[in-house]
Amino acid sequence: MPDNGEVSSGPQTAQALPSLHEFFAPGGVLSRSSLPYEFRRGQLEMAQAVERAFQDNRHLIVEAGTGTGKTLAYLLPALRLCAATGRRVIISTGTKNLQEQLFFKDVPFLQSLLGPLRVCYMKGRANYLCRHKLFALRSQPILSGLEEISQYQAIAEWEKTTDTGDRAEIDDLPESSALWAKLDARSEACLGQTCPDYGRCFITEMRRRAAESDIVIVNHHLFFADMAVRQQAAGAPDAGVLPEAGVVIFDEAHELEDVASSYFGVGLSNLKFEELARDIETLLRAQGELKAEVVSAAQMIRERARMFFGALPMRASGEGRMPFANREEFLETQGDVYLGVLNALHRMETELERQRGAEEAQPLRRRAGMVREQLKFLMESEDRNTVFWLERRSGRQMSTHLQATPIDVSDLLRDMLFGNYPSVVLTSATLTVQGGFAHFRKRLGLDEARELVVPSHFQYGRQALLYLPPEMPDPREPNFQEEAAKRIRRMLDITRGRAFCLFTSYQQMRDLYERLLCEVGYPLLLQGTAPRKALLEEFRMTRNAVLFGTSSFWQGVDVQGDALSCVIIDRLPFAVPTDPVVQARMRAIEQAGGKPFFEYQVPSAVITLKQGFGRLIRSLDDRGVLMLLDPRLERQRYGRIFLESLPPYFITQNIGDVEAFFAGCPI
Repeated sequence: MPDNGEVSSGPQTAQALPSLHEFFAPGGVLSRSSLPYEFRRGQLEMAQAVERAFQDNRHLIVEAGTGTGKTLAYLLPALRLCAATGRRVIISTGTKNLQEQLFFKDVPFLQSLLGPLRVCYMKGRANYLCRHKLFALRSQPILSGLEEISQYQAIAEWEKTTDTGDRAEIDDLPESSALWAKLDARSEACLGQTCPDYGRCFITEMRRRAAESDIVIVNHHLFFADMAVRQQAAGAPDAGVLPEAGVVIFDEAHELEDVASSYFGVGLSNLKFEELARDIETLLRAQGELKAEVVSAAQMIRERARMFFGALPMRASGEGRMPFANREEFLETQGDVYLGVLNALHRMETELERQRGAEEAQPLRRRAGMVREQLKFLMESEDRNTVFWLERRSGRQMSTHLQATPIDVSDLLRDMLFGNYPSVVLTSATLTVQGGFAHFRKRLGLDEARELVVPSHFQYGRQALLYLPPEMPDPREPNFQEEAAKRIRRMLDITRGRAFCLFTSYQQMRDLYERLLCEVGYPLLLQGTAPRKALLEEFRMTRNAVLFGTSSFWQGVDVQGDALSCVIIDRLPFAVPTDPVVQARMRAIEQAGGKPFFEYQVPSAVITLKQGFGRLIRSLDDRGVLMLLDPRLERQRYGRIFLESLPPYFITQNIGDVEAFFAGCPI
């Protein structure tokens, strides 16, 4: 396959593609491939449902259990639709890992069976190098220390040979590289067609490939970022990067509400103001257009922003989210500080407006104006469907964030997604609660849709054992962590490590890790000590390893074989009730006469628990034990909802059953 981000293209006719039955059925095209074949009735059933949804212009929800082979079940109908009608299909995934698996593994496999296919994949603009920024820094460098200088030199050399500009090609560039943020192609600093490097722009090239493709593979973040940009730009021709499409397929669709909420909201941070001032200085200096008045205006933005973010009512304890419900009170006491930032931005707009001859100046002026409008919304909006909140984050430097998030995105999605595309397919291994889609449909505003549940191809009753240790204290009791450590140590002795220990908070994860570090004789890996990808690779390569992780390891992780034989979860994954967005959503349900705990908290936790447990069994040969340390599953009446939503595991409270399971004895 070419290295330029595009599967080899060529003519494709409807006659050249097999029917679904000819492809999936015994003796069909798939059975004659190089991969081990076993007919999966659910896979064919899903493919047929997807194709009917396309033909009838209907929306479709499919819960396809792990092992169904759902990617082929929607890829082939998508290809057949493109060949028969010329309609383009966008496939959106929850993670870049799945996005790359589709493009670099599944699509080439189909191509080996079907011939040339016109498929490309796209990431968000921040993943790509902006050549114009690179050249601007070359002439007027603002690099911090030897590390950034070394990284700049490596990127400059790579730029000469890369076809895609995708930072993923640079293996040695740290994920947290501060330099990359000065060089990426985010839209805020994009000059569009006025850029002198537009013809060689990696974003321009990415758009060209997408326009020539039948199928475009993206991720949810890019899809909704693009949708939000188009909404804000009100139909501007250069807005967004995704091409027009007739159909959208969402894989890992259980993430849609959270991702859509983040992109239909508004957010500013102290770093955003610093980046604005820096980009204005750097890009105008490179063009010889940086005047003293602009330098003074940029410095004023920095100073006023520091005063504003320093005055925000953050918790004394440091990091974390908190509601910002007292915006009116803040404006009464700190109104001068707020007006100071607005005036600094307005002054910058005025100075850049005067530089009419500078091609760089006008996009930067529009960017300053957009930041000003966003700040006004964050501080003055009275939108009842929006929750306003603050967060402090640590990293290479501490940052303070002012955010506005929609409380309910169902109306937005009903109009902008389901109303704009004749057919939207949503699939995941975890969409139902007690076998139904009611919660999922309500949260997304999906009024009319066909539904299908495809059972997993795996034999959970034989392959997996769910152990619920007896006599565990409630997670809110002070001795819970001590008792949890005892049960985890006992389980790891039986499994000889080879486990994921998944937690609902960093604090609980670190506490259990420290308690067990000197008591467990197996290698312990801790989230945060290395990049996620590196930790997973170390886990796979290290015998008897145990990985301690939080939310990012609950989904999108695939470790097959004996390396992962146990998944331990500390407590039922209810959303933090003090989180501002969770609070606002629960309050809205209550005001509408509903029961927020049972209508929102429990269904969301069910789906998350199903995701966490889903890390264990990834193939027909996998076997292992799940352990949940939270006794509320059995003691509270809502526990029945969780149990009725899980796959049919063999459930026990007898540790002897666990020992017999690993000894290969019948239980």
